[in-house]
Amino acid sequence: MSSNKPKLACRAQAAAAAALFAAQFVALHSAGAQMSAPASTAHASIPAHMVSPKSPIAAPVGTPAGTATKPLTSSAPAAPAVPSQVVCTAPAELARFERPLLHTMRRLANGQPLTIVAIGSSSTAGAGASSPDATYPSRLGVELRARFPGRDITVLNRGVNGEETTNMMARFAADVIAAHPQLVLWQIGTNSVLRDHPLSPHSLQLHDGIEQLKAAGADVVLIDPQFAPAVLAKSETQGMLEQIALAAKQEDVDLFQRFAVMRNWHDALHLSFDAFVSPDHLHMNDWSYACIAKLLGNAIAEAATRPVAAAAVRPAMISAKPDLP
Repeated sequence: MSSNKPKLACRAQAAAAAALFAAQFVALHSAGAQMSAPASTAHASIPAHMVSPKSPIAAPVGTPAGTATKPLTSSAPAAPAVPSQVVCTAPAELARFERPLLHTMRRLANGQPLTIVAIGSSSTAGAGASSPDATYPSRLGVELRARFPGRDITVLNRGVNGEETTNMMARFAADVIAAHPQLVLWQIGTNSVLRDHPLSPHSLQLHDGIEQLKAAGADVVLIDPQFAPAVLAKSETQGMLEQIALAAKQEDVDLFQRFAVMRNWHDALHLSFDAFVSPDHLHMNDWSYACIAKLLGNAIAEAATRPVAAAAVRPAMISAKPDLP
């Protein structure tokens, strides 16, 4: 029992700091809660050309050749253009993490610099975006600095086009761990599905990768594939979604259900794929990158300011087995 005393003392200290910080955050940023509103409240005045209740699913397209991208740390990129009157929204249960981000929480509560690394493939690197400033990691940095004014927050983009899980893990030491991040956003699964690779090896790699990131002292958030025609055309998509959700649950890390968020835009808000997917039928566009960044920013801010005691009571797992349309 004596060996638990330091851990209990540390948790108590973190809880006290988090509670104080949460109170300050709520007082300054209570308006930020609007993104957790149900999607049904944000469906007004969507342009007719962006609406298509039965948008066709296109044939799969090739994956871009692997090209590295430089880290994006621009302090104030210009906001990307968004389709007129299309509202960025998601159901409340998809815009909130199940688990608190303890490492991120301690960093913010102590007023220390926060480093976030976004690692993934082309939809992290920013394929389909009009500029590096329009990628989701760059937009996320803007969102978080707006929510925590005066804080030193850096979001590094470590996405590389065409990569799969094993390629990303080979870069962990140099591209992720060397930056000493408090939070790692790991986007995975899409290229393995597009290439019809078997799921079993991917599952083992995924668990190993999560363990490596946790051992480096970082909070981990997994990001699953995008809801796009090229992904929907693949038979392994459902299995990949289930595998990622199960790994997050077993490894006790958070999951941002990008697939379900984008599916809600299409199925509930009746947006056509043209509204949030690039002409290649695979990658996202400026509007969807910006919206994903906004939703991620809200989820990170809430999970990093949540009282630790309350965080022990976790809501039920959200749609561990999402159905394809």
